[in-house]
Amino acid sequence: MKKLYKINYNEVLNILEIENSESNVYGKIHLNHGASLQELVLDGQTIIKDLSPLTYANTYASSILFPFANRIKDGLYTFNGEDFQFEINQTEENNALHGLVYNKAFQIIDQETNHDSASVLLEYNETELSIGFPYTYTIQLKYIFTKNDLSLSVSVKNTDSKAFPFTLGWHPYFLSDNLFNSSLHFNSSKKIVLGERNITTGVEDFELKNEFSIEDKQLDDCWILDSNKVIFKTPGYQLTIESSSDNNFLQAYTPPMPNTIAIEPTTGVSDSFNNKIGLKVLDANDTYNISWSLKIK
Repeated sequence: MKKLYKINYNEVLNILEIENSESNVYGKIHLNHGASLQELVLDGQTIIKDLSPLTYANTYASSILFPFANRIKDGLYTFNGEDFQFEINQTEENNALHGLVYNKAFQIIDQETNHDSASVLLEYNETELSIGFPYTYTIQLKYIFTKNDLSLSVSVKNTDSKAFPFTLGWHPYFLSDNLFNSSLHFNSSKKIVLGERNITTGVEDFELKNEFSIEDKQLDDCWILDSNKVIFKTPGYQLTIESSSDNNFLQAYTPPMPNTIAIEPTTGVSDSFNNKIGLKVLDANDTYNISWSLKIK
């Protein structure tokens, strides 16, 4: 049987392109930008597009957020009685933002194509002890493309001799034909209260009736989810975003780009290294796995 999926590697740009012209599937992964998925078409529908003229350095588009999602206030935290200081990469708010792997170059470990799907396995191996996070680790990303689905599996192994704290997230931006007439559907009874500099200050009760209409809202909001599923309804398509984790948070952000919204599944919230909301600890030689999937109809 003819293999309809193709994987092309651009060595000069260090970019992977996955495509199936018959099923109208296309993906573009920038290996130098944390192996982030910069373009995605499923069943002929553009789900993720290049955000130009906005830059990746400002949007973190589709980046993997590790070892922390969102922000750490002043880049400071204490773990096991020891103080640590991350580099401040969000100078206007004096925060550490979106972790350490968004700008790392990933290597291709494996790739596979068949009639119905294509998959790529990518890896970054951290051997340097960085400021604020003096631990070694290996992170693997596996993308699987089918006609109606994309799955992203993330595996983090602690290769250090010491345990470390972490949260994990994904930062994709989705395109709508009309964001004003689009909506989010999710189960939540609690919302994160964000104070100055978008730092978590508490948790408040939240009641969602049927749907969360986006309209002209300027969003940078976070909810504690009561399930592992979020549905994004647009005039052109419906997208189900699902997590393999039992404990999930949803961050939604509207950038200065028409008809575009970041819908970010995470395992923690802003300043989680200090407030401990969603914070996990990975012991030496242990591995943490999570999968996120997108399904279009």
